[in-house]
Amino acid sequence: MKRSEAVAEAAITLLAERGMRGLTHRAVDEAAGLPPGSTSNLARTRAALLELTLSRLTELETEVFADGLAGRPPTAAELPDLLARVLHVQLRDRRRTLARYELALEATRRPELRRIYDRAGRRFRDPAVALLAAAGSADPVRHGHRLVAFGEGIMFDAIAGAGTEPSLDELREAVGELLAGMLGGGSGPRGQQAST
Repeated sequence: MKRSEAVAEAAITLLAERGMRGLTHRAVDEAAGLPPGSTSNLARTRAALLELTLSRLTELETEVFADGLAGRPPTAAELPDLLARVLHVQLRDRRRTLARYELALEATRRPELRRIYDRAGRRFRDPAVALLAAAGSADPVRHGHRLVAFGEGIMFDAIAGAGTEPSLDELREAVGELLAGMLGGGSGPRGQQAST
């Protein structure tokens, strides 16, 4: 693992465990097992450290999505399983998701981080739009954005809200119901015709 990755991984863990206040250059050095000053040499300012951390987080989350695609676009019938598996992986790694929530909140107060966060978000919204367009959505941009918002809501409810972590089958059912409503036709998981 490269030093920049080790620093970012340690920062992700610190954000999840201690929140934004617990993220300092010294704490990252200690958590990563690096000599004092290593993090400062790599990311001199707090803003630079946050940017490095967010970039690594986005890279890891993008890999999860790419792994689910397995090198080819899924069919409409395969979409519920693919998206449910992506959500399931994200929910199983609470550390990453909690760190992302910390960064999202910080981005509301730091315009420079907001720009980076929004750019990272497009790496998920754009593929969602493309997937829904390929699946036959009549409005893939709107549906793609709503699909991402739906996934974010599922994760927030399970990790930071009052809900419980859904099983893979429950995620598959929920995503299937949402997609049936978006794409029209087809039946929901319980055999009922989806409304449009």
